[in-house]
Amino acid sequence: MNPTCSRCNRIVYPTEKVNCLDKYWHKGCFSCEVCKMTLSMKNYKGFEKRPYCNAHYPQTRFTIVADTPENLRLQKQSKLQSQVLYKEDFEKNKGKGFSQIADTPELQRMKKTQEQISNIKYHEEFEKKKMGGEAPPQQPSNPSQGIPLAIVSSPEEHLWQPSGADCACFPQKRYRAVYDYTAADEDEVSFMDGDVIVEVQQIDEGWMYGRVERTGQQGMLPANYVEAI
Repeated sequence: MNPTCSRCNRIVYPTEKVNCLDKYWHKGCFSCEVCKMTLSMKNYKGFEKRPYCNAHYPQTRFTIVADTPENLRLQKQSKLQSQVLYKEDFEKNKGKGFSQIADTPELQRMKKTQEQISNIKYHEEFEKKKMGGEAPPQQPSNPSQGIPLAIVSSPEEHLWQPSGADCACFPQKRYRAVYDYTAADEDEVSFMDGDVIVEVQQIDEGWMYGRVERTGQQGMLPANYVEAI
């Protein structure tokens, strides 16, 4: 005897039967409890024997009673994925003096400024030795002779007035959260709907790394929970 569908209570024939969460469903009836999006065995999430999509899966703190085999399987899979990403990042940055995440556009600008200041001090010392230390070097009337004008400019100009070319080379990526998210691992970050995520770096199609502007916390976050601003 053919069973009945858990959604519409009609008979389910073998050609259209889905057996999941200890129940039987029509393929078209196996959908999210909230948005009614049709699900498959690859993208569903079960909670209290009801199917949900990834975006509307109930956010709960698992207790000993709620730690079902399905939840334990998802937790183990997430942990294994995090370990793989950490290992790949470690191998890419092995032997470097700094990590890829710490090498921000701001750090690059500061390094460039320090190099310019070092060049200025070097030429000032050279001119003082050349003139016998009696007077500071005079700025040449013709930029093509002696020290270039860009070198004798003050350090404050380089520190507080970066050129437009420097700013245009390093655009800041900003995203806005469209759902609430609670971190499942120590390397992830929690946020609320509407939070702005800055300093975002893409890890793969499903995950990215960024900092929550409201809390200042940073870590990994799912890419389908945010949208570009």
